Amino acid sequence: MDRQPNTQYVLSLSYGKDSIATLEAIRLLGYPLDRIVHAEIWATDTISADLPPMVEFKAHADKIIKERYGIEVEHICAMRDGEKLTYEKLFYHKPKRKAERERERERERRMATPRSKVRSDFATQTGGDHPDQFSASRKSEEYGATLDSNYLPYKGFPLSRGAWCKKLKTDEAVWRYLRGFSDTAAQGGIINTVQYLGIAADEPERITRHTKLGTILPLVDIGWVEAYCRQWCEENDLLSPIYQSASRGGCWFCHNQGMDQLRLLRKNYPELWSLLLKWDVDSPVTFHSDGHTVHDIDKRIAAEEAGLVPTDRSFRWKMLDGLEV
Repeated sequence: MDRQPNTQYVLSLSYGKDSIATLEAIRLLGYPLDRIVHAEIWATDTISADLPPMVEFKAHADKIIKERYGIEVEHICAMRDGEKLTYEKLFYHKPKRKAERERERERERRMATPRSKVRSDFATQTGGDHPDQFSASRKSEEYGATLDSNYLPYKGFPLSRGAWCKKLKTDEAVWRYLRGFSDTAAQGGIINTVQYLGIAADEPERITRHTKLGTILPLVDIGWVEAYCRQWCEENDLLSPIYQSASRGGCWFCHNQGMDQLRLLRKNYPELWSLLLKWDVDSPVTFHSDGHTVHDIDKRIAAEEAGLVPTDRSFRWKMLDGLEV
């Protein structure tokens, strides 16, 4: 692939096996590569969304990447008003009251140009602090909340996959960063960005979703499947520790993770588990969409450790009723 003028070539790195193997595929294919960008996700201003072994692995991988490919990994994060945007800040974000929202929308309608009016109407219908964003779950009722978000102190846990926490996600943060860089660098001649993504050749659904202008999938071009990517990373001391306990990485506080990951978090990182328990008390909605809280999960794991309930699929939440653990 020939280098195009006024273009920067960037790998969006996640530190997963496919993403890291993409570096070698780019080298073997002879593709141009200018920058490697990774978006960090933060739980708080000082606590990473990654578990400590993953934080250590990133530093280890950065050193090898610099030595082997001659490029230093750029670590960025989502920003808001010039400050680091964290899970905790989004968690404790206070929704605006209904009357205040309506006044703002009315001002926007009066002042809007046709283009900004479309944008405002779309945001009103789909985003942010809409009252329907909140659920009258068991946890909400315990804290006096209703479907009217005027009574909710703050957002709390995301209600579903792809909810507000996507503001912290890698691709979105990377593209905002790259767009800003391109705008700043335009005077120097860089006006276009080509992004490499680490999607393996045996992931047809992901390939279809990410086939678009400005995106290249080197693993697909070279024909490397997931199993080979893992093998290559193992052979080159670049396999993430995540794969010792899970098939894919994720945030330690993610409410979509399975029980096995939650058990490991509680056992190995009590300080992080304590923070999750604190958020659980403060959240107006439950950790799980089925109405169960982190405290419910804590009780379940304690009961498992005491041999009072099963650890497999035969477990039922009603088994905890009346138990003292």
